[in-house]
Amino acid sequence: MEDAATPGRTEGVPENQVQSETPLAGARVELSPTPGGLALVSPSHSHRAGDPGDLVVLAEQVLKANEFIRANATNKLTVIAEQIQHLQEQARKILEDGLRDADLHHVACNIVKKPGNIYFLYRRESGQKYFSIISPTEWGTGCPHDFLGAYKLQHDFSWTPYEDIEKQDAKISLVDKLLSQPLALSPSSEPNFQGLTH
Repeated sequence: MEDAATPGRTEGVPENQVQSETPLAGARVELSPTPGGLALVSPSHSHRAGDPGDLVVLAEQVLKANEFIRANATNKLTVIAEQIQHLQEQARKILEDGLRDADLHHVACNIVKKPGNIYFLYRRESGQKYFSIISPTEWGTGCPHDFLGAYKLQHDFSWTPYEDIEKQDAKISLVDKLLSQPLALSPSSEPNFQGLTH
C-alpha cells in the first residue's frame, strides 16, 4: 500500500516542482499530471521546473498592476474632486446672486419695474437707495445723488449688473436657440455637440 500524500505536495509532482504561494506573487495554479482528465503526451514537459526568477517577475508584475490601478483611481478621483469644487463655486455664486437680487427688489422705486429694462441705482444723502430710469449721463453734471450702478431686470426677475449684460444676453440667446431646435439634441447614445457650437 502506498504512503499517503505528504501535506503541501501535489500528487505525482516532485516536491521541488511545486510552486509555493507568496503574498506578492499571488496564488499559483496547481499542477496536475492529467489536466482536464486527459493524460498529456509528455508530462515531464508540462511539469518542467521553471526559472526561479519567474516568481520575482510575477511579483513585480502584480506590484506594477497595483501601481497602475492606484494611479488610475487617483486620476478619476481628482477629476471628481475638481467637479465638486466647481459645483461648490457655482453654488456659492448662486447664493450671492440670490442675496443681491433680493436686496435690489427691496430698493425704493416709484415706477413699475418691467423685465428687459435697465434701471440705475442711486443713494441719497440720507443713505436711502432707489432705482431710477434716468442714467448718470442723462443727469449730466447735475446728478443729485451718488450713482451706485446699473442693472437689467431679467424675465426671471433676476438682476444682471450692467457690465455683465452682454455676456448674459449671449447665454440666454444660446439657450433660446437650443430650445427652438429640439432636434439638435438627438436621442442617440453617441455624443452629439450639434447646436452647441457656432
